Amino acid sequence: MKKKFFIILGIIFAVLFTSAVAYSLNATLATKHTKPSDYKIGISYDDAMKADKPFVALFYVDWCGYCMRFMPRLKTIEDMYKSKYNFVMLNVEDPKNEALARDVALTGYPTLYVIDPKYNNRFLLNNAIYMDLPKFKTELDRYAKIRKLLDSNLSCK
Repeated sequence: MKKKFFIILGIIFAVLFTSAVAYSLNATLATKHTKPSDYKIGISYDDAMKADKPFVALFYVDWCGYCMRFMPRLKTIEDMYKSKYNFVMLNVEDPKNEALARDVALTGYPTLYVIDPKYNNRFLLNNAIYMDLPKFKTELDRYAKIRKLLDSNLSCK
């Protein structure tokens, strides 16, 4: 009789334990990002165009697996460079971004540009650069130095 009691108690404990683990895992998965637009990185394009800093513009679509894999890297870069750059996410499938997407002549996703409204300048960061964190940082540092030189030349005149 004691043996049956402990077996039943063990089964009940096992069911309760696995249910708790499944619930916890489900809650964790529910908060995970499932598409790029789940990430809330940066500011709006309009705000970035009015700001004094250059910005990194990400052109993406929610169905793009490469875009999704890139998002943690963009978040890391944003955390490192938010004092020098603004960051903007532009969903190309959003009708309000259609003209801008046509203007930059997108050929794939994700596409990254560094845009500097102050000097009416923009340049494309290709995937060999933005998928390699040290190269990505090098390019952002390089443009920050150029921007500093431009600003100092402007103030001398």
